[in-house]
Amino acid sequence: MPKLKTRRGAAKRFARTGSGKIKRRRQNLRHILTKKNAKRKMRLGQPALVDTANLTAVKRMCPYI
Repeated sequence: MPKLKTRRGAAKRFARTGSGKIKRRRQNLRHILTKKNAKRKMRLGQPALVDTANLTAVKRMCPYI
């Protein structure tokens, strides 16, 4: 079976943590920021972990992360 090609768009969006989990960027921080309070915007700036339901799909898209 040939090697899997990495989906480059996914490889730029996900990264692995030191403990081996996969982190991602949160959504809703691009525009319409005036109605969001500062606490919410600060929380959205922090990375989040990929949910276990999507973990196999992310690993299939970028197997070398």
